[in-house]
Amino acid sequence: MDKTRRLTWLLTSSAASHLGDGIGKVALPLLATTLTHDPVLIAGLSATQFLPWLLFAAVAGALVDRIDRRRAMIVANTARAVAVGTLAVLVATGGMTIWLVYLTALVIGTAETIADSAANALIPAVVGDGSLDAANSKLQACEIVGQTFLGGPIGSMAFALFAAFPFILNSAGFAIAAAVLLGLAGTYRARGEVREPTRLRTELADGLRWLRGNALLLRLVVIAGLLSLVSELAQAQLVLYALDDLHLSDAAFGFFAFVGGIGGLLGAGVAPRLVRAAGRRAVVVGGILGCGAGFGGMGLVRSPVAGAALFGLFAAAVVAVNVVLATARHTLVPGELLGRVLGVWRTVVWGAIPLGALLGGVLTEALGTAARTFAASGLVMLVIAAFASVALRRTPLDDESDSAVALQHQDPGL
Repeated sequence: MDKTRRLTWLLTSSAASHLGDGIGKVALPLLATTLTHDPVLIAGLSATQFLPWLLFAAVAGALVDRIDRRRAMIVANTARAVAVGTLAVLVATGGMTIWLVYLTALVIGTAETIADSAANALIPAVVGDGSLDAANSKLQACEIVGQTFLGGPIGSMAFALFAAFPFILNSAGFAIAAAVLLGLAGTYRARGEVREPTRLRTELADGLRWLRGNALLLRLVVIAGLLSLVSELAQAQLVLYALDDLHLSDAAFGFFAFVGGIGGLLGAGVAPRLVRAAGRRAVVVGGILGCGAGFGGMGLVRSPVAGAALFGLFAAAVVAVNVVLATARHTLVPGELLGRVLGVWRTVVWGAIPLGALLGGVLTEALGTAARTFAASGLVMLVIAAFASVALRRTPLDDESDSAVALQHQDPGL
């Protein structure tokens, strides 16, 4: 099977998975608001969804380096389909509590650590000698179209029809994602020299040791972790910002996210061109500045149109940054270590999300409105952009072909 067809199968599966995920990520907080309007509990739901990345991302990465990555995605997506299907039944029968919503989010998030780690690790094997920037841009576009551009509006409208409907659609999306991968022929185990099986703890240590020895990737993971933490301060409060500060309806909330999806698609589309024109360092620093301007502006406006447009700016900027970071990982990390290094990366970056979500809930309670939390988040992002500009100034981010070797002997400190 040629690389174009392989990439098509992977992207189709990812699109179905992200569509289901996008429906669920809008429907879950809407479901939670029918049970409570406590900002800390709402933020706690977002934290619970991402808590598995803090707890299991490194282990998931090590498993992905041990097993066939395509099969790992099939099993994980099947598990998510079953979990969300069970949630739909509970919602339909009126048996939901906020704690059951939390439990379901935890199960879905745990399976997601395997599915997403395997999907990211599959990219170099599927693309071969093709353009990683272009492939990562397409994968980001699938995520944006599914989770925001389509998933948000579908999720909110389906929830407005009857509460269980979006979760039925969510479950179907995961099931289709698993079925599509059956068409991706071949085996997709990590490549590398044949060696005796080792303990999982040893393999995890190998990935962490490699990351610590690569100064460029280590700096990027710190920058990404900070951006993730500060972004989630506000994003966990997005539903309260839309419903309470902008006075949108449940159905309109999804269309607010729809505009963010347009921005995200724009960011995915222009990222490879921006990299060619300005370089990866400029895209990372400029993207973080754009994130700060978007969230900071959201904190100052009260117009739904302006708020949505600024959210679109944030989405475009953060996706452009994500494309550069994904390509850096795929270029710098040896294939046989990619799952483990990605697991450590996700532990830091995605593990920062539950902490940011909880801090955002506390901050909103202290400041009084979600809009003020967005303003504070935007301000801190500008500081992160300045830090990134300094941290990446003397690193060969725009010439990664030799950097993996060159940086092995440099001081990994920031």
